[in-house]
Amino acid sequence: MKTKMIFAGALLFIAAAFNSCEVLNDCKTCKQVTYVSGAWDHETSPVEYCGASLLAIEAMEDLVEGNSRTTWECN
Repeated sequence: MKTKMIFAGALLFIAAAFNSCEVLNDCKTCKQVTYVSGAWDHETSPVEYCGASLLAIEAMEDLVEGNSRTTWECN
């Protein structure tokens, strides 16, 4: 009986620990910034992104067209 209670307690602890999705709930404020010839040109208004949207934005590569480079910057 005692081992069943310890097992049940451990199971509840593990379930609670893995239920918290802190990695997916992290949020950052991101904006697109464009540089022309290495100098700042313009940027979009910052927007807050969380979870999978944030991961997708951070995984995007810079868009380079001629001497213009557009990148995501997140804080």
